[in-house]
Amino acid sequence: MRLADPTSDRLVVALTLDACPGDFDARIATALVESGIPATIFATGLWLRRNPAGLAFLLAHRDLFGIENHGELHIPPVLGQGKIYGIPVAGDLATVRREVAQGAASISATTGSAPRWYRAATGHYSPAAMLEIQQLGFAIAGYSLNADAGASLPARSVARRIAKATNGEVIVAHINQPYRPSGEGVVAGVRELQGRCASFLRLDQLSPADLGYA
Repeated sequence: MRLADPTSDRLVVALTLDACPGDFDARIATALVESGIPATIFATGLWLRRNPAGLAFLLAHRDLFGIENHGELHIPPVLGQGKIYGIPVAGDLATVRREVAQGAASISATTGSAPRWYRAATGHYSPAAMLEIQQLGFAIAGYSLNADAGASLPARSVARRIAKATNGEVIVAHINQPYRPSGEGVVAGVRELQGRCASFLRLDQLSPADLGYA
């Protein structure tokens, strides 16, 4: 997924940060606030409940941070049996519906705003699950640049990936792993983009028509 029609004479990207189960990476959030860089946070219900201080920080800067739906329990919306990256999949549509709807309810309850976008745990979907999610009223949030591979990459690699972003890129990284080096790379890479005079957009301020899914 990329921005469908970015302005051709300047670098325009969307920075998205997944808040899967885990903690709050204040390194990233603080750097974004200091630099005035907006980002879309895809939060799980689990993360919202476990990180009240992190949530309060995001809500104190609503001009910069939009919070969207990453599911309630971080369950991949994949049908059948099995695991993805060690995480058991939903298995059936009823579980998918519950995961998406309860995730949205958690965001509405804690932020006062209903989310419009949904991103799957692990980024994997079954086709039937994607249709079900869209029928629930959510747009599917993909990405074009995987910056940190689930916060598993060293800082230098993450910074290099982000710094090489091209016009229209939708970047995904993670804001739930403060004890891993990836977060330092997110900060460095984003600052490199800022040095290239990049403009940053938030997905919650866009519609699906503003993005291309090819």
